[in-house]
Amino acid sequence: MSNDMRRKMADTIRFLAADMVQAANSGHPGAPMGLADVAVVLSEHLNHNPKNPSWLNRDRLVFSGGHATGLIYSLYYLWGYGLEIDDLKDFRQLDSKTPGHPEYSHTEGIEITTGPLGQGVANGVGFAMASKFVGAQVDSDTAKVIDHNVYVLCGDGDLEEGISYEACSIAGHKKLDNLIMIYDSNRITIEGSTDLSISEDIRGRFESQEWDVLEVDGHDTNAIDEAITEAKECTRPVLIIANTVIAKGAGDLEGSHNAHGAPLGDQVIKEAKTRAGFDPEKSFHVDEDVLLRFRCAIEEGDLLERKWTHGLKTLPLAEQNEALDQLQNPDFSRIQWPLFDAADATRSTNGKIINAIARGLPGFLGGSADLGPSNKSELKDMGLFPKGRNIHFGIREHAMAAISNAMALYGPLMPFTATFFVFSDYMKPAARIAALSGIQQFFIWSHDSIGVGEDGPTHQPIEHLSQFRALPNFYVWRPADGNENVEAWKVALEMKSSPSAFVTSRQKLSLLPSALLGSAANGGYLLEEDEDAVITIMASGSEVETAMKVKALLNASSVPANVVSVPCFDLLLEQDAAYIDSVIKPGTKRVAIEAARGMEWYRFADEVVSMDSFGASAPAALLFEKFGLTAEQIVERIR
Repeated sequence: MSNDMRRKMADTIRFLAADMVQAANSGHPGAPMGLADVAVVLSEHLNHNPKNPSWLNRDRLVFSGGHATGLIYSLYYLWGYGLEIDDLKDFRQLDSKTPGHPEYSHTEGIEITTGPLGQGVANGVGFAMASKFVGAQVDSDTAKVIDHNVYVLCGDGDLEEGISYEACSIAGHKKLDNLIMIYDSNRITIEGSTDLSISEDIRGRFESQEWDVLEVDGHDTNAIDEAITEAKECTRPVLIIANTVIAKGAGDLEGSHNAHGAPLGDQVIKEAKTRAGFDPEKSFHVDEDVLLRFRCAIEEGDLLERKWTHGLKTLPLAEQNEALDQLQNPDFSRIQWPLFDAADATRSTNGKIINAIARGLPGFLGGSADLGPSNKSELKDMGLFPKGRNIHFGIREHAMAAISNAMALYGPLMPFTATFFVFSDYMKPAARIAALSGIQQFFIWSHDSIGVGEDGPTHQPIEHLSQFRALPNFYVWRPADGNENVEAWKVALEMKSSPSAFVTSRQKLSLLPSALLGSAANGGYLLEEDEDAVITIMASGSEVETAMKVKALLNASSVPANVVSVPCFDLLLEQDAAYIDSVIKPGTKRVAIEAARGMEWYRFADEVVSMDSFGASAPAALLFEKFGLTAEQIVERIR
């Protein structure tokens, strides 16, 4: 393609982005205008099919700098993903297809929700890891089923966030040779020059993390083309440093931090269009020759997918098709669920359960932040990634969660991540994106309360249950024994558009009566009932056993009581009033017990026996006594 045509295509993107921000009186014109040349050349390399955005072997494109939506939506309109000019005019407006940051499943073609800086870098690593795993299952020496690339567009802010270091470290370690990250190095942040806050050698950082690094003028389309072509042949992940000018083409605002997050102004835009040879009086205009060049993606992508699909039918090994089919169509009936008949810690029962799931579902995989032996998350005899199912993420909780979000959206995979519950703090931003985007990731968080014991308050989660129960579309399971744990997983596997967390105990928990376990699917159920009960005792996890002891002590004093187990507070909230009244009987005094903050229990309870401070370092039994959480102390409080 001629450079003159490329320049016209890039200027079209620039002015669409500028017009969008101007019309909305809100947004970020600088990055889209600076990246326009890169985007045009990338369009020539990207293998994708606007007719079928879910084609498995498509290249993945992640916009880690999610604020650059002027660029993103312009491209998806130009490529033919279903956006219309009116959608661009509706930028950042209520119920539009073009919200302020890109949202997965909201706008056709968007691979993953981005905006919180740095997470998109980890998402790109996740897509690349997912492709390596799937390829290891279905490729042969003579036929490659999965051979696509993953592209990430990132900026200075992405690389300042700590998650980018975590993610790029693991990418280099695993030699993800299909990962190409293009760094928009415009050296500008909201506050001014990047010199205000960073002086590190970015090239040196990535080279030390076992990446190949290329550097180009981000407005020289020939140089960009050569760099991407070279990157596709590299045997390690590649960083392309594209030195750009923010708000390229915007006259006096070129290179200024004032162009980062504010409209340029009508006069500036008109002058810029005049200099580029565009009609200054036309907004949201695309010449036919430009649209035709971009829309070639539709037929080219459709042809690519047809060739790939035909190749699947003619593969030399039928086993490859069968392996791919089993990944893409998991059969839950193949899971042989364990039955527990003895007291055990729920971290241990959970370990047995995930092993049973993995034996039944070939796309179930995951790993821990270097805590596998403690949180029992190792998949026995199932090998190491990429051929096997165990991923050693290292001590990189934030990246681990964001990587797994992308793995879950890749297509045929069901990933889990594991760490201590207190370290879920490091995972919260990615857990939030999972909930917002409807990503079915499974979070395994062990060592769930002051029952952690001697490690002390730094490792004893207090506020964490409340925090994650407050997160919409996020289901926190805190099972009271192994069999309740099984029921929790059965429900979570069916929740295709929601993440689930399994919060498990370090200490052994007694078995519960199992006759009513099916009711766990409602989030809470009446575990034990007395006729004419005057009190209802509610709890989750390890405190259900305590609630049973409280009931026994009350019964010994002729006080009839009910016990309600609530393995998933979030699901219980979704039940209708009739069901809730059948479980938490109206007219009874209601007491909730939890070895954590527990403030959300006041939704149902008259009194909450919980933690109102951090824990301490001591054996668990002494801690429950110190903080008033023994059965005897709770009975006295009830009296």
